[in-house]
Amino acid sequence: MKEVWELLNQEAEAIKALIGRIDEPLLKAAKLCLECEGRVIVTGLGKSGLIGRKIAATLASTGTPSFFLHATEASHGDLGMVTDKDLVIVISKSGSTDEVICLIPEFKRLGVKLIAVTAEPRSLLAENSEVVLNINVREEGEPYGLIPTTSAIVSLAVGDALAVLLMLRKNIRKEDFGKLHPAGNLGRLLTPVGKIMHTGTEIPIVSPDASIKEGILEMTSKKMGVTLICEDRLLLGIFTDGDIRRTIQNSGEDNIMKDKLIEHATCNPKSITSETLVEEAVYIMEKNKITSLPVLDSEKKLIGIVHLHDILQRKIL
Repeated sequence: MKEVWELLNQEAEAIKALIGRIDEPLLKAAKLCLECEGRVIVTGLGKSGLIGRKIAATLASTGTPSFFLHATEASHGDLGMVTDKDLVIVISKSGSTDEVICLIPEFKRLGVKLIAVTAEPRSLLAENSEVVLNINVREEGEPYGLIPTTSAIVSLAVGDALAVLLMLRKNIRKEDFGKLHPAGNLGRLLTPVGKIMHTGTEIPIVSPDASIKEGILEMTSKKMGVTLICEDRLLLGIFTDGDIRRTIQNSGEDNIMKDKLIEHATCNPKSITSETLVEEAVYIMEKNKITSLPVLDSEKKLIGIVHLHDILQRKIL
């Protein structure tokens, strides 16, 4: 296993070596991407092509329109996908891969700018590119130095760095990220609670004059384990099934069902807005050991309620 640990250490050190070395080129590459009026196209062959697919997917998923163009297929018709408004990121460790080099004149004919990801800053690819992201490594991590292990990892890291930099420059927020990932668990976590909350008559709600008995009946009918106390839609308090037990245990009276509910409720309860992401709502519930959150509008008026069961039923957790 010694050789394996050496490989991992070498790859980690190679990524660390990028810090400071590619700062300026990375900023220039990001500027070109931001100025691009079309799509950012990533191309490469072999292992570089596989890395390129992942980089293109990461760019697309983080707000930069992008797709992968296979270097060989490009020479057999797929070059028609490229327009003069696009930008091309070309990945080639040697910078002299035949299938990649033959595309350079075609890209130039279209007036497309190139960003080179290569270990050879003096290669033909580098010389014909506006920006060169140098992925040179001391040696590949595998025993024979033949398989592009370390250089492939470094290429991927450079692509991730570019994607994150573009996210920051475009001010991509979690909400925006969620719109690009509507399916799967990630998309559900990044869904605003306004899309899953209960509204209208589904909300368990009573007036400030309601008795404990009335509050329990409302709680039971809406099956959420809570009752909200409101006046003109202003949230005054919350009463939970746990409060029922505590109220009965702590009361010395034989019959407390006629007491006002608000006297035994939690005032100023935790609340969220309809724009709050499900992920944040779950965090608030877990932190405060609660299962429901009232949803308020900009005027602090009640518009809905979200329950942990709603999230579980949608298989978000």
